[in-house]
Amino acid sequence: MRVTAKGEYATRAVLHLAMQHPGVVTIHEIAARNRIPVKYLEQILLELRRAGLIVSRRGVHGGYRLTRHPSDISIGDVLRVADHRITDSSCSQCDSERGYPCADPDGCGLKQVWSDVQLAVEKILFETTFADVCARSHCTSLPRSDSRLCELQV
Repeated sequence: MRVTAKGEYATRAVLHLAMQHPGVVTIHEIAARNRIPVKYLEQILLELRRAGLIVSRRGVHGGYRLTRHPSDISIGDVLRVADHRITDSSCSQCDSERGYPCADPDGCGLKQVWSDVQLAVEKILFETTFADVCARSHCTSLPRSDSRLCELQV
């Protein structure tokens, strides 16, 4: 499995929004708290907005917020938007993408192993929601809603 810097930053940004849900958070707060360059974060948040995972609000009290509850957004949802591919193996890609051919593309037992690993990783990523991750973080419940205010441990 390969998670790019973009995928890592996207998951951190969504986790930050999940921890403040249903509140609105500025891009500068997300960037500062997670040590993400603002210009790069702008691009990531634009992709997440286009995918319907977040919305933005302009103005003095503007910022970003999740479109759904954190329990309805998985790590896999965010990585699919950011990285366009969740897991990766040279066995699953054509030779032109990797630059080297598989010695035994039809009879290699490793191909099935890598496929099983890919399925297991995807299962974990798509079953793990941001509510789950928030619960694993240092959190305290807010009294008026079912959201959580959490401290990121970076």
